[in-house]
Amino acid sequence: MRKLLLFSAMVVVAGSAPAATAAASPEAAPTAQQLLAKTTSCKQVSNGKYKTDEETGRTIAVCDAGGAVFWKADMDVDCDGQPTARCNKNTDPWFQDGTAYPRSDGKALIADQTPYVVVPSISSTWNFEKAGLKGAGSCAVIYNGKVLYTVIGDTGPKDIIGEASYAAAKALGINPDPKNGGVDSGVTYICFKNSKVSPIEDHGKSTSVGQALAAKFVQG
Repeated sequence: MRKLLLFSAMVVVAGSAPAATAAASPEAAPTAQQLLAKTTSCKQVSNGKYKTDEETGRTIAVCDAGGAVFWKADMDVDCDGQPTARCNKNTDPWFQDGTAYPRSDGKALIADQTPYVVVPSISSTWNFEKAGLKGAGSCAVIYNGKVLYTVIGDTGPKDIIGEASYAAAKALGINPDPKNGGVDSGVTYICFKNSKVSPIEDHGKSTSVGQALAAKFVQG
């Protein structure tokens, strides 16, 4: 669930990023710079723009890039899903015990274990399904020179964009606290069309699938 206020406090967690290159050879894993080079111009596909937070103006467009769509925004921290010591109604005032897309066992995702992206719920502004995206779809999230491969795991408010799970924030060196974590800007989300990671909760699989799709994306 979106947070109304977002502070720019950041915690750099040494060694926190998952082994994003372990599942493929270096040649198969594009750098952050290579991926960002494909997002320098925007062919807008959203019907209007999104807010980054409830109190901000509409400034964020969703852009088409051939085999993917992308947006450049902030990152708010989603702690929804199965309750854990880090993500529960006491640590997160906006906590919900479900996610739009469940694990392979039918239960909700675990936000502090699975790196996932939140997409805006379908509205007149943008229909992510018509754009070729779906639950468990593959996404690359780029921040501060790091690339993290994730899945689409949840949906959020219809007019706000820029959110990912506790695990995604932590892996990118962003403060994952659901109350006052996140970062105000500088995050690029690239989601690959017609892709799927199975099982959705397997980060090793999301990394290998994402790397392969990213390699094709930068070569296209």
